[in-house]
Amino acid sequence: MRKTTRKMWAAAAGVTGIALLATACSSGSGENSDDDASEGGNITLTVATFNEFGYTDELFAEYEASHPGVTIEHKKAATSNEARENLNTRLAAGSGLSDIEAIEVDWLPELLQYPDKFVDLNSADVEGRWLDWKAAQATTADGKLIGYGTDIGPEAIAYRSDLFAAAGLPTDRAEVAALLSENGGGWDQYFKVGKQYVDATGKPWFDSAGAIWQGMINQEEAPYEDPSDNTVTAADNPRIKEIYDQVVQAAATDNLSAHLQQWSDDWNAAFQSPDNAFATMLAPGWMLGVIENNSAGVTGWDIADVFPGGAGNWGGSFLTVPEQGAHTEEAKELAAWLTAPEQQLKAYADKGTFPSQLEALESDELLSSTNEFFNNAPAGEILANRAKGITTVYKGPNFFAVNDAFNNALVEVDVNGGNPAEQWDAAIQAVSALG
Repeated sequence: MRKTTRKMWAAAAGVTGIALLATACSSGSGENSDDDASEGGNITLTVATFNEFGYTDELFAEYEASHPGVTIEHKKAATSNEARENLNTRLAAGSGLSDIEAIEVDWLPELLQYPDKFVDLNSADVEGRWLDWKAAQATTADGKLIGYGTDIGPEAIAYRSDLFAAAGLPTDRAEVAALLSENGGGWDQYFKVGKQYVDATGKPWFDSAGAIWQGMINQEEAPYEDPSDNTVTAADNPRIKEIYDQVVQAAATDNLSAHLQQWSDDWNAAFQSPDNAFATMLAPGWMLGVIENNSAGVTGWDIADVFPGGAGNWGGSFLTVPEQGAHTEEAKELAAWLTAPEQQLKAYADKGTFPSQLEALESDELLSSTNEFFNNAPAGEILANRAKGITTVYKGPNFFAVNDAFNNALVEVDVNGGNPAEQWDAAIQAVSALG
């Protein structure tokens, strides 16, 4: 695996905003600008996503059938980081973005600083469609809505029942949930069971330190910034150092980690590895599709209705319509359709992306749904239960950069064997440079 140097990631972490003000931006200069002149008014709408959104060719064909003259081209980035880099670069250039751009929730604090670069998606037709906190994440202080909510990320624990059996641990999902809920059900209990598993098998308990960090940070009310003025407080917040030390202890010292960087080729391959397969993963709904895709032919995955420390939300995405597009009204209509309850339920059925739309969340179709790959687990009911008690985490404009700095420090420690103290200092240096 290629080693990420401190210089490289420190520089990346220091780039906190999109350099839009320093570049000349032109409106209406998207990739489809020639389509207006096509015969019969036919247009092509491009939709850019990443990872697994549950948008199938059949779903797009359904929309095309009901909208003659519209052709949809789906552009799917391999990772969210790749998608984010493309978005930032093309926003700054003023051209080249897709008509609809999917974004992660953690990008929003930056993007909300430039609302003029996105179409206002407010409409009476969609008012009240989403969970209040979901819609608020994409709303500016003056009420502009720059993103339609797709999924949310209530977290459960995905586990390999076959690997649990080999370690003498319970395999029934209710018993696994009960085991991980003992002693208050905190992270200490999760790591304690992990030690038992590693002692019995010599194999990793979880996939990566970065994933554990994300799960723990997403339970902190304001981990990195002061909500009153967005001052970066991460370096002085004692909880951040406590979480860092706890993750390092579990991943490196106690060797509970598979020592992989999420989304890397090695991480993808590990799902198929008999020697380096990990027993558990933190699993927001959208991760279920990723696990299934990477685990083709592997049996034993299941889902437990439990999460260390209580409720947690990891991720969740939105569809935006950049102002630079040539077909913004048509793109807005498609984005609204893709985030309607019927389509959110179809996306969930296909890839496990858990709906953020109220009507979908209350549907019997969702609550009674099972996931065949995960041993027919009642995934809809489990994720609905895990969504209860989710509290919002304050994420200011520097959240992504700060989180990236700490994540990269953990990659150096967990994957590359770096010194934890040195990597902590490097992360603090990068964070302090943000001001």
